[in-house]
Amino acid sequence: MAENSTTSSSGPRVWLITGTSTGIGRALVQLALEKGEIVLATARSPAPLEDLTEKYSSTRLLVLPLDITQPDQVRAVFSRGMEAFGRIDVVVNNAGCTALGEVELMDEARGRDVLETNFWGTLRVTREAVRFFREENPPGLGGRLLQMSSFLGLTGSSGSGAGFYVASKFALEGITETLASELDPKWNIKITLLEPGWIRSAAASKTVWSPEEPHPAYAANPALPTTAFRSLDLDTSNLIPWKDTRRSVEELYKVASLPDPPLHFLLGKDAIVATRAKIADLSGSIDKYETWSEGLEE
Repeated sequence: MAENSTTSSSGPRVWLITGTSTGIGRALVQLALEKGEIVLATARSPAPLEDLTEKYSSTRLLVLPLDITQPDQVRAVFSRGMEAFGRIDVVVNNAGCTALGEVELMDEARGRDVLETNFWGTLRVTREAVRFFREENPPGLGGRLLQMSSFLGLTGSSGSGAGFYVASKFALEGITETLASELDPKWNIKITLLEPGWIRSAAASKTVWSPEEPHPAYAANPALPTTAFRSLDLDTSNLIPWKDTRRSVEELYKVASLPDPPLHFLLGKDAIVATRAKIADLSGSIDKYETWSEGLEE
């Protein structure tokens, strides 16, 4: 068995990973299995994982359908994990979706779908993970919760054209930070927000614009970020610093093995540069107007 770091007293860890049919989720399933771990892989459509179920026995890999927007399905997956493996050590909240469109123009129903999946769906899994780690796992075992956010959850100005996706990740960041502050340390639950830059996945080829054509007011200025973004082929454009999925996932996997993981984990030079620029801008604004806050206390 390949070397791995465990959170349980002995043996491989049990992972529950959402959104595993393609991209980062599937790559993480494959890596964890290669490392000797046990994986409960979920996806709205599990069919693309059939090749892995043929390769690994049911004692190593369990594939289940899951739509994270459905509370009953979320609870059922955790229950099935307990039945099959007796515990869950690591939960990776990876399932999500996106839609592109100017904030002013985005179809409201489509925008709500993004928030329903990326925020409310992820929150359902988060709540159940915390409860499960505390009440279902053996006492004191706790667990690791990895929230697949994005550097766009920190730098909204980097996400022109993806406003509702950005909003969903900002919301996830905020509620996860609050949750982390509320947990009793004795529960031994460790949470990390994963904030990668552009990692190669199937999302680029699946993303559509709403509306399909730009509004004339935006199209009139080709220098506007969304106007330029609309002209790109997201799959092939060399203007997007795509990172290798496998190598990126290897770094994300390491975070789950750290004895004292960070709350925030940025991955990729693009993510780091953009976030540092945001911090510098915010710091400059604070410094410039700090005196305006003096003398306000009663």
